[in-house]
Amino acid sequence: MSRALNLLFSVVCYAIFFATFLYLIAFVGNLPVPKTVDGPMTTMPREMKIAIDVALIALFGLQHSVMARPAFKKAWTRVVPPTAERSVYVLFASAALIVLFYFWQPLGRTIWDVGPGMAWLSTILWAIFWGGFGIVLISTFLINHFELFGLQQAWHNMMGMQADRPELRQPLFYRWVAHPLYAGFFLGFWATPHMTSGHLLLAAGVSIYMLIAIRYEERDLTDLFGSDYTRYRSSVGGLVPRFRRRSA
Repeated sequence: MSRALNLLFSVVCYAIFFATFLYLIAFVGNLPVPKTVDGPMTTMPREMKIAIDVALIALFGLQHSVMARPAFKKAWTRVVPPTAERSVYVLFASAALIVLFYFWQPLGRTIWDVGPGMAWLSTILWAIFWGGFGIVLISTFLINHFELFGLQQAWHNMMGMQADRPELRQPLFYRWVAHPLYAGFFLGFWATPHMTSGHLLLAAGVSIYMLIAIRYEERDLTDLFGSDYTRYRSSVGGLVPRFRRRSA
């Protein structure tokens, strides 16, 4: 793959990712898009709907976990150029979400609903929802948004530049929590004034995946940064800030 084609491929993958991320917000928030977590309803038997939804969450989790592992990356870069590896991951991750959107089966049945008499609580929940996804986006820029989604690798390859060595930094949110990106997703998936059983299944399934992913990610970061990461991790919260932060 030529350098210019590699860069073009990375830009296309990034554009697909960003559109998918925006649709994810609308999907979870039941905003006006063709398909959301709660609609439109189908006549499929409830047991079959649950089985399909669980399978879609599992597919999403497996794709993210397997392709993110260093051993898989090492083998995968024998097939795709190392400078395009991250973009391919982003493309597959976007595809897994698109499949989930398309085949998701809304379940209906209200778990909780904030009625008109509690408009203040509804406002707070919507603020947490938007704040959560805002934290996700901001966190990607704090740790290097363009490297995370493959554009920096392709640009460096295009310009004949060497990638910088990985650096353990603690900007903004990372001074208080080790995983603000995951924390943002938790807020975005759970904060809703109208929780249905389908939304609950999605939120619970993604939450379980994230808790598992955090363990693997911390192991990989410990392998990469050694005792520096161990000291950092012991000085901050995982998903919830420790306001009495120990010296790192």
